[in-house]
Amino acid sequence: MSRIKEKILPQIFIIYTRYLIGGTFVFASLIKIKGHRFTSESGELNPINSAWHFFETMYQSGLYWQFIGITQLIAGFFLMTQKFSKLGALISLPIILNIFIITLSYYFAYTPVITGFMLLANLLLIIWEWNELKILFNLNPNFNENVRLEKDVLWQIVGLILFVFTFIYRALVDKYNLGFWMLTCFFIGFIGLMIGLYREKKRKN
Repeated sequence: MSRIKEKILPQIFIIYTRYLIGGTFVFASLIKIKGHRFTSESGELNPINSAWHFFETMYQSGLYWQFIGITQLIAGFFLMTQKFSKLGALISLPIILNIFIITLSYYFAYTPVITGFMLLANLLLIIWEWNELKILFNLNPNFNENVRLEKDVLWQIVGLILFVFTFIYRALVDKYNLGFWMLTCFFIGFIGLMIGLYREKKRKN
Protein backbone atom coordinates (compact mmCIF):
# COMPACT_ATOMS: atom_id res chain seq x y z
CA MET A 1 0.00 0.00 0.00
CA SER A 2 2.84 2.39 0.84
CA ARG A 3 4.26 2.02 -2.68
CA ILE A 4 0.88 2.84 -4.22
CA LYS A 5 0.54 5.89 -1.99
CA GLU A 6 3.86 7.22 -3.28
CA LYS A 7 2.60 7.32 -6.88
CA ILE A 8 1.15 10.57 -8.24
CA LEU A 9 -2.02 9.28 -9.95
CA PRO A 10 -3.40 7.37 -6.93
CA GLN A 11 -2.78 10.42 -4.74
CA ILE A 12 -4.61 12.71 -7.17
CA PHE A 13 -7.46 10.18 -7.42
CA ILE A 14 -7.87 10.18 -3.62
CA ILE A 15 -7.73 13.99 -3.44
CA TYR A 16 -10.46 14.36 -6.06
CA THR A 17 -12.54 11.61 -4.46
CA ARG A 18 -12.54 13.72 -1.31
CA TYR A 19 -13.60 16.75 -3.36
CA LEU A 20 -16.41 14.75 -4.97
CA ILE A 21 -17.87 13.27 -1.79
CA GLY A 22 -17.29 16.45 0.19
CA GLY A 23 -18.83 18.66 -2.47
CA THR A 24 -21.87 16.39 -2.74
CA PHE A 25 -22.38 16.56 1.02
CA VAL A 26 -22.04 20.34 1.12
CA PHE A 27 -24.44 20.73 -1.81
CA ALA A 28 -27.05 18.50 -0.12
CA SER A 29 -26.59 20.00 3.34
CA LEU A 30 -27.62 23.60 2.74
CA ILE A 31 -31.22 22.86 1.80
CA LYS A 32 -31.65 21.02 5.11
CA ILE A 33 -29.93 23.71 7.15
CA LYS A 34 -32.19 26.32 5.52
CA GLY A 35 -35.19 24.22 6.61
CA HIS A 36 -36.40 23.40 3.09
CA ARG A 37 -37.74 20.14 1.71
CA PHE A 38 -35.48 17.76 -0.17
CA THR A 39 -38.20 17.58 -2.84
CA SER A 40 -40.17 20.42 -4.42
CA GLU A 41 -43.53 19.15 -3.17
CA SER A 42 -44.83 17.71 0.08
CA GLY A 43 -44.81 13.93 0.36
CA GLU A 44 -47.46 13.92 3.07
CA LEU A 45 -50.16 12.41 0.84
CA ASN A 46 -47.91 9.67 -0.53
CA PRO A 47 -48.17 6.13 0.89
CA ILE A 48 -46.60 5.82 4.33
CA ASN A 49 -44.15 3.22 3.05
CA SER A 50 -42.92 5.45 0.22
CA ALA A 51 -39.63 7.32 0.09
CA TRP A 52 -41.37 10.69 -0.35
CA HIS A 53 -43.44 10.18 2.81
CA PHE A 54 -40.26 9.23 4.64
CA PHE A 55 -38.50 12.43 3.52
CA GLU A 56 -41.54 14.48 4.47
CA THR A 57 -41.43 12.97 7.98
CA MET A 58 -37.77 13.90 8.37
CA TYR A 59 -38.44 17.39 7.03
CA GLN A 60 -41.30 17.91 9.47
CA SER A 61 -39.01 16.95 12.36
CA GLY A 62 -37.36 20.36 12.00
CA LEU A 63 -34.34 20.16 14.28
CA TYR A 64 -33.38 16.63 13.18
CA TRP A 65 -33.59 17.66 9.51
CA GLN A 66 -31.24 20.58 10.14
CA PHE A 67 -28.95 18.41 12.26
CA ILE A 68 -28.48 16.05 9.30
CA GLY A 69 -27.58 19.03 7.13
CA ILE A 70 -25.09 20.43 9.63
CA THR A 71 -23.41 17.02 9.96
CA GLN A 72 -23.14 16.70 6.18
CA LEU A 73 -21.72 20.20 5.95
CA ILE A 74 -19.05 19.48 8.57
CA ALA A 75 -18.09 16.15 6.99
CA GLY A 76 -17.92 17.71 3.53
CA PHE A 77 -15.81 20.61 4.74
CA PHE A 78 -13.30 18.34 6.51
CA LEU A 79 -12.96 16.14 3.42
CA MET A 80 -12.40 19.06 1.07
CA THR A 81 -9.73 20.68 3.25
CA GLN A 82 -7.43 17.67 2.70
CA LYS A 83 -5.72 18.65 5.95
CA PHE A 84 -8.57 17.24 8.03
CA SER A 85 -9.60 14.58 5.52
CA LYS A 86 -9.08 11.68 7.94
CA LEU A 87 -11.67 13.13 10.30
CA GLY A 88 -13.92 13.87 7.33
CA ALA A 89 -13.71 10.27 6.13
CA LEU A 90 -14.66 8.98 9.57
CA ILE A 91 -17.62 11.35 9.93
CA SER A 92 -18.90 10.80 6.40
CA LEU A 93 -18.82 6.98 6.58
CA PRO A 94 -21.88 6.51 8.84
CA ILE A 95 -23.70 9.24 6.91
CA ILE A 96 -23.26 7.64 3.50
CA LEU A 97 -23.90 4.18 4.95
CA ASN A 98 -27.21 5.45 6.34
CA ILE A 99 -28.10 7.03 2.96
CA PHE A 100 -27.25 3.78 1.17
CA ILE A 101 -29.49 1.73 3.48
CA ILE A 102 -32.33 4.24 2.98
CA THR A 103 -32.07 3.89 -0.81
CA LEU A 104 -32.25 0.11 -0.39
CA SER A 105 -35.21 0.30 1.98
CA TYR A 106 -37.41 2.32 -0.40
CA TYR A 107 -37.85 2.34 -4.14
CA PHE A 108 -35.30 4.71 -5.68
CA ALA A 109 -34.84 3.08 -9.10
CA TYR A 110 -31.06 3.06 -9.76
CA THR A 111 -30.14 5.44 -6.93
CA PRO A 112 -28.70 2.59 -4.78
CA VAL A 113 -26.05 2.14 -7.48
CA ILE A 114 -24.92 5.75 -7.00
CA THR A 115 -25.05 5.63 -3.21
CA GLY A 116 -23.32 2.24 -3.30
CA PHE A 117 -20.41 3.69 -5.28
CA MET A 118 -20.24 6.61 -2.84
CA LEU A 119 -20.08 4.14 0.06
CA LEU A 120 -17.29 2.18 -1.66
CA ALA A 121 -15.44 5.44 -2.34
CA ASN A 122 -15.71 6.40 1.32
CA LEU A 123 -14.42 2.97 2.35
CA LEU A 124 -11.51 3.50 -0.04
CA LEU A 125 -10.70 6.75 1.79
CA ILE A 126 -10.73 4.85 5.08
CA ILE A 127 -8.38 2.21 3.65
CA TRP A 128 -6.12 4.94 2.30
CA GLU A 129 -5.91 6.49 5.77
CA TRP A 130 -5.74 3.13 7.57
CA ASN A 131 -2.07 3.44 8.54
CA GLU A 132 -2.92 6.33 10.88
CA LEU A 133 -6.52 5.41 11.68
CA LYS A 134 -5.58 1.98 12.99
CA ILE A 135 -4.35 3.62 16.18
CA LEU A 136 -8.05 3.83 17.09
CA PHE A 137 -8.00 0.02 17.33
CA ASN A 138 -4.85 -0.07 19.49
CA LEU A 139 -2.69 -0.97 16.49
CA ASN A 140 0.64 0.73 15.94
CA PRO A 141 0.76 3.15 12.99
CA ASN A 142 3.82 3.71 10.81
CA PHE A 143 4.59 7.38 11.27
CA ASN A 144 7.46 7.19 8.76
CA GLU A 145 4.95 6.90 5.93
CA ASN A 146 4.68 10.16 4.03
CA VAL A 147 1.95 11.05 1.54
CA ARG A 148 3.28 14.19 -0.08
CA LEU A 149 0.68 15.63 -2.47
CA GLU A 150 -2.20 16.11 -0.06
CA LYS A 151 0.09 18.11 2.22
CA ASP A 152 0.70 20.61 -0.58
CA VAL A 153 -1.20 23.81 0.21
CA LEU A 154 -2.41 23.90 -3.42
CA TRP A 155 -4.90 21.08 -2.85
CA GLN A 156 -6.11 22.68 0.36
CA ILE A 157 -6.73 25.95 -1.53
CA VAL A 158 -8.58 24.17 -4.35
CA GLY A 159 -10.73 22.37 -1.78
CA LEU A 160 -11.46 25.63 0.02
CA ILE A 161 -12.47 27.34 -3.25
CA LEU A 162 -14.78 24.43 -4.12
CA PHE A 163 -16.30 24.52 -0.65
CA VAL A 164 -16.87 28.29 -0.64
CA PHE A 165 -18.37 28.26 -4.14
CA THR A 166 -20.72 25.36 -3.34
CA PHE A 167 -21.72 26.86 0.00
CA ILE A 168 -22.47 30.33 -1.39
CA TYR A 169 -24.23 29.05 -4.52
CA ARG A 170 -26.43 26.61 -2.60
CA ALA A 171 -27.12 29.07 0.22
CA LEU A 172 -28.14 31.99 -1.99
CA VAL A 173 -29.79 30.27 -4.96
CA ASP A 174 -33.07 28.42 -4.33
CA LYS A 175 -33.73 27.48 -7.97
CA TYR A 176 -30.29 26.09 -8.61
CA ASN A 177 -28.87 24.80 -11.88
CA LEU A 178 -27.22 21.45 -11.20
CA GLY A 179 -25.39 21.49 -14.53
CA PHE A 180 -23.93 24.93 -13.83
CA TRP A 181 -22.74 23.84 -10.38
CA MET A 182 -21.14 20.65 -11.70
CA LEU A 183 -19.51 22.43 -14.65
CA THR A 184 -18.08 25.18 -12.44
CA CYS A 185 -16.72 22.64 -9.94
CA PHE A 186 -15.20 20.67 -12.81
CA PHE A 187 -13.57 23.83 -14.14
CA ILE A 188 -12.11 24.73 -10.73
CA GLY A 189 -10.90 21.19 -10.21
CA PHE A 190 -9.40 21.02 -13.70
CA ILE A 191 -7.44 24.24 -13.20
CA GLY A 192 -6.18 22.93 -9.86
CA LEU A 193 -5.15 19.67 -11.51
CA MET A 194 -3.23 21.44 -14.27
CA ILE A 195 -1.41 23.64 -11.75
CA GLY A 196 -0.67 20.64 -9.56
CA LEU A 197 0.75 18.58 -12.42
CA TYR A 198 2.85 21.55 -13.56
CA ARG A 199 4.24 22.01 -10.05
CA GLU A 200 5.03 18.31 -9.85
CA LYS A 201 6.78 18.33 -13.21
CA LYS A 202 8.76 21.41 -12.22
CA ARG A 203 9.74 19.79 -8.93
CA LYS A 204 11.08 16.70 -10.70
CA ASN A 205 13.07 18.80 -13.13
